[in-house]
Amino acid sequence: MSLKWTDSRDIALDLLEAYPDTDPKTVRFTDLHRWICELENFDDDPSRSNEGLLEAVIMIWMDEFD
Repeated sequence: MSLKWTDSRDIALDLLEAYPDTDPKTVRFTDLHRWICELENFDDDPSRSNEGLLEAVIMIWMDEFD
């Protein structure tokens, strides 16, 4: 399954798996954007990202991290 920007939960879970020791509260949006684009299953236009989408991912990641 390919991931799109709107797949916030799936992206967050993939990030949690890829970066298990990273506290999402410490991640800058620039790094988050790059890491999402580098995910193996991510297949969306990098320019379609926005602050709201990144914030949704980081919030879910924080919930799952705790």
